[in-house]
Amino acid sequence: MKFKFVYALFFLAILAYNCSSDEGDAEDSAPTTVVDPSDDEDDDITDENFADINFSNWKLTLPVDADNNGSPDEYQPSALIDGLYRTNAAIQPFMYDDVDDQAIEFYTLPGVSTTNSSYSRTELRELINPSTSRENWSLQEGGILEGRLKVVDISEDQETNRTYHRTIVMQIHGIISIEDMETHGFSSNNGPPLIKITWIDGDLWCYKKSLIDENTSGDALLETSSATWADEKINMGYVGFEPFDFKITASEARLEVQLNTNTPVVYEDVSLEKWPYENYFKAGNYLSSTADNAFSKVKYYELNVTH
Repeated sequence: MKFKFVYALFFLAILAYNCSSDEGDAEDSAPTTVVDPSDDEDDDITDENFADINFSNWKLTLPVDADNNGSPDEYQPSALIDGLYRTNAAIQPFMYDDVDDQAIEFYTLPGVSTTNSSYSRTELRELINPSTSRENWSLQEGGILEGRLKVVDISEDQETNRTYHRTIVMQIHGIISIEDMETHGFSSNNGPPLIKITWIDGDLWCYKKSLIDENTSGDALLETSSATWADEKINMGYVGFEPFDFKITASEARLEVQLNTNTPVVYEDVSLEKWPYENYFKAGNYLSSTADNAFSKVKYYELNVTH
């Protein structure tokens, strides 16, 4: 035991030296919790210490491009399930367990962004079929996303009149269907986010896409610009840095969003009747800043999807 203790101190000293040698601010680096089930000192850690998240239908996007392919690194469900993410050194700086709080933490900072975005994320993307992202769901088919989460920490905003930077913690994102891609010969299947649940200075805001002109019809509905689809927003309530429950229920021409046990906000309108896209859920930490010292940390305790 004495040898193990000395060895652990030596390992931590090397780790601290390496971290201090990296570019960037070491204070913005995420702590890493690695659980080794074979270690005698971790015998008291069980499944009850971990967040209630089944990764079978989620893929993970990180704010880095370690493989230098020009896109953010992604990890499929097969690399996340059964605790495999805990032994992946590339994932650990950005998605890691807090066994003391029975949560999983998503850490992000400005880095590599996805196509059609300026911002970076550590975020889960729903996969109906774990082997492909081409299969998604319509509002007619519907779905429910439920989570218990909290914003742990986020950088101060020196560029605007807000106190902190913003981060998106849940989404329903639109995507052009395979059929429409083939019909129109589109080179991109990108669609607008139908719902964005955004933390802004402790308040939780819901942004919902609606048509600028409700008479828009046909192929014009597939125009993704803000000239066609714009956000309408509502403040769902104050959550600060405390845990909260959030639920999104999607069905034909209807959306319902609910914070904790508050009265749900219900959308039923022409825009939902005409929504031409398929959809997928997203959850995690999508930081809306490119400032040099920006960062955010979001914890999830539970995350569940039903269709």
